[in-house]
Formats: sequence, structure tokens, C-alpha cells
Amino acid sequence: MSVKIRMTRMGSKKKPFYRINVADSRTPRDGRFIETVGTYNPLVAENQVVLKEDRVLEWLANGAQPSDTVRNILSKEGVLKKFHETKYGNK
Repeated sequence: MSVKIRMTRMGSKKKPFYRINVADSRTPRDGRFIETVGTYNPLVAENQVVLKEDRVLEWLANGAQPSDTVRNILSKEGVLKKFHETKYGNK
């Protein structure tokens, strides 16, 4: 089973709000998911992102693959750098 970290669209028409979920790659975008690990609101001026960082790091360590958009968000928040440092150590 391939597990992905991806966004699910919520909110009303013209007012999107996204949840960052861990889901099986075969399920639909807004379908069943395993766990919610964060939120993303693009309508706020500074693009508000709230993450459960420890859970994201745990899922990445277990082999979950982030989507391209989620990878960019995690990179901007510094989560991927922490994951890389814990996986490969500080050299």
C-alpha cells in the first residue's frame, strides 16, 4: 500500500480551505483518509499553515510520500530539513 501526504479541499465555493491528510494513494482526493496532520488556508495574507510536525515526521519516516504541493509547504515550514537531518545526521 502506497501512502501519500496530500491536500483535501474543504470550504465553500470561492473560499477554499485545505486539510493536509495522510491517505492511501488509490483513494479519491476528497475520499477516505488515515489521519489529518495539518491545515492550509491560502486566503489569509501570509498563507496560514498549521502542522502537527511530529506526526508528519513520523509518517515520512514510515515511507509516506508527500504530493508536490505538500512537499513545497513542508519545505517552507522547515519540516523536510528536520526530516533530512534526523535521517542522515548532521555532517
